Order: sequence, then structure tokens, then C-alpha cells
Amino acid sequence: MSKTLVTYFSVSGVTKKVAEKISIAAGADLYEIKPEAPYTREDLNWNNKNSRSSIEMNDPNSRPSIAYKVDNFDEYDVVFVGFPIWWYIAPTIINTFIESYDFSGKTVVTFFTSGGSGLGNSDKILKEGCNPSANWISGKRFSAGVTIENIKEWMTDLGL
Repeated sequence: MSKTLVTYFSVSGVTKKVAEKISIAAGADLYEIKPEAPYTREDLNWNNKNSRSSIEMNDPNSRPSIAYKVDNFDEYDVVFVGFPIWWYIAPTIINTFIESYDFSGKTVVTFFTSGGSGLGNSDKILKEGCNPSANWISGKRFSAGVTIENIKEWMTDLGL
């Protein structure tokens, strides 16, 4: 029997709500990708070129530290990775997460939230940092109002 993990990074709470619903729909464990240094309101001001998020997102090599690791990562067969879209791509902390684990033989399914932006190059960028033997399933956009039934349909369509 496969074991599933739903991971997510969320600042506003929208991605967290979606991750919780995916976790329920999949009967999966839940893990929050928490930055070692939490983001403040000022850090997230995308209008300020000197804000932490602006600096991170403008540096493709930025890898913000994560507060703690996933216990027993090797036990999971399917890993959902959720994030909001920042500057038309995944926040760089998601790169940190992907590059911190060995996804050999695992199925990776991305999902994202956004006020209107698409996935952009997120999957391409993240997949490059992942083990090539992982089965990568490209992301789907969800709103906070998605239902567990909608998620179950999506998972069925994916063959999960």
C-alpha cells in the first residue's frame, strides 16, 4: 500500500487550506514547509525591490532555509508539493525543499494557488532540481474554495 505526503508552503493561508483538503482526500500525512526565518509583512512587499521576497525571487540561486525536515521521507511513495505563485513561479523555498530530498522512484504532484497567474515555468525549474527517476506530474491551480470532491476527481483523473 502506498503512503502519501502532502507538503505545502503558505504565507496567507490559501495554500494551507488546499493542502489540508488534499490531505483529507488522499488520506495523507501533512507537512508544512516552514522557513527558518518566518516572513514578515514587510518581507512580502513585492512593490519594494529590497524586500526579502523580491531579493529571493530575483536570484535564481536563492535557497531559503527550511525550519525542519520531514521525518521518514523514505516511507512515502507519493509526494504532493503545494505553493503559491510568486513573480509567476514557485517561491524559491520550494527549490530548497525539492533539492533537499531524494525523490528516486517517488511520484511528485505539484499544486499551486494564485490570484490569477498560471504556473509559468515552475514545473520546469523544480523538475530540474529533482531526481530524474521521479515520476513528475505537473501542477494544477486551486482556489481556497475547492471541494474535497473536486480534489478526489482530480486525483482519480491522475490515476492516484
